[in-house]
Amino acid sequence: MGETKLILASGSPRRIQIMRDHGIEPEVFRPEVDESLPEKIGMEQAVMYLALKKALYAETAYDQGVIIAADTVVFRDRIIGKPTDEGDAFSILRDLRGREHFVATGVAMLGAHTSDRKIFCEVTKVFFKEYGDEEIAAYIATGEYRDKAGGYAIQGGFAPYIDHIEGDYDNVVGFPWTRIRRELSAMNTDL
Repeated sequence: MGETKLILASGSPRRIQIMRDHGIEPEVFRPEVDESLPEKIGMEQAVMYLALKKALYAETAYDQGVIIAADTVVFRDRIIGKPTDEGDAFSILRDLRGREHFVATGVAMLGAHTSDRKIFCEVTKVFFKEYGDEEIAAYIATGEYRDKAGGYAIQGGFAPYIDHIEGDYDNVVGFPWTRIRRELSAMNTDL
């Protein structure tokens, strides 16, 4: 039996790189879905809902293979997605400094047009150091905050402001590989 085709329903360079770092070259499909959420939805339900929505959209384009979709949010008193602009990023990072928050990634894995489906959420607790407004402004000026839940990248220029984490590092990047690999094995996926 040959290797199973893996379709990554995400254009995230970080997710693509994590798969490549583990010797997998996924087929990339960028789902175009409405990411608005139902009212009063919880953090874990929100990311699983969006991941499933992306995976189901991708399934319309494939007859076979395993589709993997993910969605990540930051949570501190409320769901925090990607900043809308520099001002929003500044407000988010100012609010999170010196405090802890949660990063939740929902993952949906579908055997295209089969009943084989796994949907789960991984949560990591992240603790930020104290930092000043000028450090926030300098980070935002790099542009790295764009397209990042919570406005930061743990693997990038914001790393010096992370005190520590409790949980999966790759989850904070946006793709909890250890759990994904385990679930792929449970689906009897040949890699």
